[in-house]
Amino acid sequence: MGGIVKHDGIIERITEGMVCVRIVQTSACAACKVAKYCNASESKEKLVDVRMSDTSRWSVGDRVVVAASQQMANQALVYAFGIPLVLLLVVLVVVLLLTDREDLAGLCGILSLVPYYGFLYLRRSSLQKRMAFWIEER
Repeated sequence: MGGIVKHDGIIERITEGMVCVRIVQTSACAACKVAKYCNASESKEKLVDVRMSDTSRWSVGDRVVVAASQQMANQALVYAFGIPLVLLLVVLVVVLLLTDREDLAGLCGILSLVPYYGFLYLRRSSLQKRMAFWIEER
């Protein structure tokens, strides 16, 4: 699965080395023709920062396609949800087995995520280099 994830967007602002693109992320239900009758659809506007060396070819208001590799998207999901879930469950079970206190186990499980997300925050520049978006021609 070496595909590409693409979203249509509009350039919101341009700074030195960065293009900020507004995309509308929709659920599968949002594209359904009867979604308005079941109130199941949802869509969110998101801002995506695309780092690039030459921003001169773009201007605010241009319609563009923001793309990322499927591998990068999967990796981001693992870092954001997979590892934290496993960490939380492991700490929860270990503390529960050691203390037999559910309240302490739950608190320790949640608190175990603080250093993990702190670590991700400290490594953000490294992650931004490895997980980058690009702009494709429409």
